[in-house]
Amino acid sequence: MQDSPDNVLQPDWLDDIKWTDDGLVPAIAQDADNGDILMMAWMNRESLALTVQEGQAVYWSRSRGKLWRKGESSGHQQVLRDIRLDCDADVILLKVEQKGGIACHTGRRSCFYRTLKDGQWVSAEPVLKDPNAIYGSN
Repeated sequence: MQDSPDNVLQPDWLDDIKWTDDGLVPAIAQDADNGDILMMAWMNRESLALTVQEGQAVYWSRSRGKLWRKGESSGHQQVLRDIRLDCDADVILLKVEQKGGIACHTGRRSCFYRTLKDGQWVSAEPVLKDPNAIYGSN
């Protein structure tokens, strides 16, 4: 018997996750090869199910109120290698292959590029590609 579209997007394993009151769960993207933390984003049931189904990271944009496939405009997709759920069942870890080596919209490898030094946040990682070259100027 073939799954209906509703069954594909609402598998039982999604019920094991502790979702926020807004129906979201934080998701951390980690480089599957070297363990670098690349970014954190939010997922809802549909985006998480689609991530597993498609084998690429799909997130929920709170600011835009819609799904977004990582890399849809930049080309920097995240190919899913493994997915984990933490002990409290309230955080997802995606182990990914980061296409193009850039995960951050600032053109850096990781969104976690600032470090606290002498009471100030300073950039600790270089811009690998100008964001205007990635997304175009606004």
